[in-house]
Amino acid sequence: MAEEADIIKRTNDELFEREFLPQVEALYNFAFHLTYNEEDANDLVQDTFLKAYRFINSYERGTNAKAWLFKILKNGFINEYRRQTRLPKEVDYEEFLTYQETDDGSDVGELDLRDDLFKGLIGDEVTKAVNELPVDFRTVLLLCDVEGFTYEEIAKIIDIPIGTVRSRLHRARNLMKEKLRDYAKQMGYKENR
Repeated sequence: MAEEADIIKRTNDELFEREFLPQVEALYNFAFHLTYNEEDANDLVQDTFLKAYRFINSYERGTNAKAWLFKILKNGFINEYRRQTRLPKEVDYEEFLTYQETDDGSDVGELDLRDDLFKGLIGDEVTKAVNELPVDFRTVLLLCDVEGFTYEEIAKIIDIPIGTVRSRLHRARNLMKEKLRDYAKQMGYKENR
């Protein structure tokens, strides 16, 4: 019996390393775009991997591991968001004191790594436009256009009908077009009519 348990554990470990661990960067990028916070994104990814390992026996081998992990991550994000909205807002007293004690407030600002996240991949204006989208549209756009999921996979990941995926993606792309119209003109692109 112990030998059988060892075989199952080794098989699960191999599956985890082969199919799940290579998705860590994509999961982090998605988590960061949901949370806008490096620490929260790391926590969300870590929690996702812990849950994936814990429930690895419910993963259907041969299916899309990346989509399965994204669904776990998305559900974890929603659960944490719901938990946070029920709690009163907390203030980090140490951070407040550090802020108050600085002589020059110019170095204190909002740390926003979103602009650096896709540096070299997409321009600052595009990153800014993506980050300004409402979360429902941003999520669908990132899953489709950055991560390359199919409409069917996106529908399963975020638990919405495929028609809603198409609608949100269409609206997200139109919002992006509007946000980037002036930028495109500055870059020398002409508007097609």
